[in-house]
Amino acid sequence: MVRNEAPLPKSLPNAAHLFLLHPSLAIPHRTGLNFSLRLGQWWAWASEKVLGHYIRRQQDPETFINEIKYIASDPDEKYFFNVTDEAALNDIVDALGDRIFSLEGTLGYNESSFEMEMSQIGFSTHVLDDGILFGMEFPLELKNHAAYLGYTVSSVVVKNGRRLYIAGAPRFKHKGKVILFDLKSSGDVTITQALNGEQIGSYFGSEVCGVDVDKDGITDVLLVAAPMFLGAGNKETGRVYMYTLNKVLFSPNGTLQPQGKAQDARFGYAMATAPDLNHDGYTDLLVGAPLEDGHRGALYIYHGLGNGIIPLYKQRISGYALSPSLQYFGRSVSARLDLDGDKLLDLSVGAEGSAVLLSSRSIVQINVSLSFQPHSINVIQKNCQRGMRDSACLNATACFLAFSRSPGSYGTEFDLQVGSMLDDRKLSARGALRQQLAAADADRGRACGSGSPSASRCPSHVFDTADYIRPIGFSLRYKINDTESGPVLDEGWPTTVKTFTLLLQASMDIFGTRQQPYVIRSPRRRLAVEVQLHNRLENAYNTSLTLQYSRNLHFSSLSIREDSQFKIECTAVSANSHSCNVSYPVFRSQSKVNFMLEFEFSCTSLHNKVQMKLIAASDSVEREDTLQDNSVHLQSVVQYEPDLFIISDSNLNRYEVHPTRTVSEGTGPEFYTNFRLQNLGCYSVNNLELRVHLPAVASGDRLFMLVTDASSHNASEVNCSVLSDLPQLKNTQRAVRPLHPEDMQQIDQLNCSRAWCVEVLCQVRQLLRGQEALIRITRRVQDHFFRQAKFKSVRIISAYSLGVQESSLVTLGNSAIWRETVLEVLKGRSIPISLWILIGSIIGGLLLLALIIFILWKLGFFTRKQRKEEDENADD
Repeated sequence: MVRNEAPLPKSLPNAAHLFLLHPSLAIPHRTGLNFSLRLGQWWAWASEKVLGHYIRRQQDPETFINEIKYIASDPDEKYFFNVTDEAALNDIVDALGDRIFSLEGTLGYNESSFEMEMSQIGFSTHVLDDGILFGMEFPLELKNHAAYLGYTVSSVVVKNGRRLYIAGAPRFKHKGKVILFDLKSSGDVTITQALNGEQIGSYFGSEVCGVDVDKDGITDVLLVAAPMFLGAGNKETGRVYMYTLNKVLFSPNGTLQPQGKAQDARFGYAMATAPDLNHDGYTDLLVGAPLEDGHRGALYIYHGLGNGIIPLYKQRISGYALSPSLQYFGRSVSARLDLDGDKLLDLSVGAEGSAVLLSSRSIVQINVSLSFQPHSINVIQKNCQRGMRDSACLNATACFLAFSRSPGSYGTEFDLQVGSMLDDRKLSARGALRQQLAAADADRGRACGSGSPSASRCPSHVFDTADYIRPIGFSLRYKINDTESGPVLDEGWPTTVKTFTLLLQASMDIFGTRQQPYVIRSPRRRLAVEVQLHNRLENAYNTSLTLQYSRNLHFSSLSIREDSQFKIECTAVSANSHSCNVSYPVFRSQSKVNFMLEFEFSCTSLHNKVQMKLIAASDSVEREDTLQDNSVHLQSVVQYEPDLFIISDSNLNRYEVHPTRTVSEGTGPEFYTNFRLQNLGCYSVNNLELRVHLPAVASGDRLFMLVTDASSHNASEVNCSVLSDLPQLKNTQRAVRPLHPEDMQQIDQLNCSRAWCVEVLCQVRQLLRGQEALIRITRRVQDHFFRQAKFKSVRIISAYSLGVQESSLVTLGNSAIWRETVLEVLKGRSIPISLWILIGSIIGGLLLLALIIFILWKLGFFTRKQRKEEDENADD
């Protein structure tokens, strides 16, 4: 609602004001008591006018809406917004900025008088090598919504050495924006990139900071703060966005946030780089959160590493811990100077009414070496007495040598607290420190100096025991006594000394990724793993190697490569796990064993990954920071190529078309083609697909081959379908250019590029190991097409291929190659016979017959013998 009655503090009389009514709106307590009372009285009146008040009480809000329209500027359709829920405000935020938020004094005849008078140049500055970059918070003409471009300014250097300037606009579209621009020598400005905020009112871009982490002169990380970002519980926790450099542009790479609990913090209100606080060679980061801990404030320190900032803070300094009276600690930060002259960088942190100076402390590293006298324990020959009994005694000597990572701190003395423990892993210890020295030596302080060695001696003895196989561990722990002015131990430096370490290395002879899996095919169905186990320090006792592998593997054998002095025995723990003893009982110092593990791929369990984990362990104690090299995790993405065999045969390979056949005999013979599919592998294959493309239709929709049947004769898991619908074939085979029958003299073959092909799809749901599936496709030749066509011989080429439905497990390899079946069609010739030739042939035949009869007659073939001669012959 807009109210024109009483002027607010620091505003002009009769100026327009905007009041946002919300049931959870808190009345400010720092704007003056009288104003708070007046606003509270007005709130009591205005709360009755809130639309939600009417809706909850099921009252008619029409009168209330009319009052709002009366108060709003004219016209109503431009300045009155009927919003049904809070989420709808996001859709009209631009319109609100254009039509409502106008700066007082810039309307009407006063508009032209405001140009540079309220620009606030110098609101932010950034020092450059050749000058100073000034930020001008407001635009030249103060009107409408102000983005506050120039609220903060900075610069970065990209990889080509070009400097880009940065300007933050935290109120751009009420979400904030950061603009990176290039300033040419001619004065032209080019915007190279813009980074946008994600939350309304977060003040994204109110603080920016470029960090050259590795100090190579190129900015690695750009940090953009949104200190008013609302987190959990609608608290202004704040957030810092990280952008990493990618050539000349910055890409998002996570965020920095304050500690876990939800509270008002305004994290990121101030940011600054520290050249190197922990002396690791990388630039560090300081982030202020002035509203944490009830407006007392806090400072966060982040360390750089490589080309980025470690997201987890390394140190949090609370303002309340420094002084309970501090307020808004962290509203400004700086880390540029050594103010106390100790050659260490100091921090300056601003608070309300005060500035806090924080001194850095030097960082030391301590190298420790252990030696034992005697080197081994002789349980037979005792060398001392303890408790009136003969015992085996030994002395452990620890030497400490301190080095400082910080400049100017050599010669500084500090107190080192040392603690030792003997056989700490046993419930019943087999050794003990000497009682008279335990209190003094087991936990004592020593004065050490940087660069000067210091030694401690710890006498001990062992008890009589039957356990001579397992080692007796000796551990040594140390720390620097905490003092305000003394050094601190390097956080990455080990504080526990243990003298056993194993190094395990292994590699598989296959490698596959999701993009390019390794294909398992016959006959090579084995996996070899080369393993090397190295004991780099003291003897390791009861060394073991545990093998854990995926279900698609079967352990086959283990063979030692080189030296046969090592003995490795493996036993099965479970179906997919083995445990192996390595050189039991002692795997000696500096020993190294190379061996090969062989596995076979399972025929019953198929997986798309081969996984294996090898873990080396012993009864000896090893430092935690070296345990990561005691295990190896191997994996590879695989696919299986089944051993499939497919062949085709037909009962008709050549056919001759008779041109004299009548129209009623226009259909040719029916013939079939058999496709035999065999699984020769060791595992069953599911969801196979046999696709057969059969040329059938020529130009003009002329059918020359008809598919009459497609089925399987010996497998019930086969289902065949025939796609012969001509419009559908034309739609799926748009690239086909069908051949006209009169053009067949120019070609000698018909395939799926010169004719539309009928598609036969046979789905084989499961093909078991050793099973054969017989698929028969029956076709009939259409003679009338070939009688009309002009050709001598043509080869009809059909194509078929075996595939598998979408699967990440199986690939068919060569089985998926397209193969062909051929039917050769020949056309016989018709020879015409002349009528005169026919008549002449008849006459010639008759004359030839007459001549033969005449010759036979002359020879007496047709003369009958006399009766007298017959009688004489009878008497004789």
